[in-house]
Amino acid sequence: MKTGMIDASRIEAMISQLKAAATRPQDGIDAPQLGQAGPKVDFASALKATLDQVNGAQQKSEDMAKRFVLGDDTVSLSDVMINSQKASIAFQATVQVRNKLVSAYHDIMNMQV
Repeated sequence: MKTGMIDASRIEAMISQLKAAATRPQDGIDAPQLGQAGPKVDFASALKATLDQVNGAQQKSEDMAKRFVLGDDTVSLSDVMINSQKASIAFQATVQVRNKLVSAYHDIMNMQV
């Protein structure tokens, strides 16, 4: 086999592996079947869980930054920056969701009945 050429049998093997992985359930969770309703999720509890995750990310980022400033050798600057960016992105996404919810609320309130 030449190095510049692509082996068709290897491509077919990779495609079959990808198809098998796509049909396999992830993390032990069965994929929902058509016609079956999934478990009901309360909007308020889902929103609270998401807000708790964002708050946890912000607290973790703040804690790592404090440890770095105090000279903890186990915390690197790159870890601090990555966690800071993760917390920032999570917060920005939460603000955007809030803005969409407020916009939808205003649209509903302005509807004529």
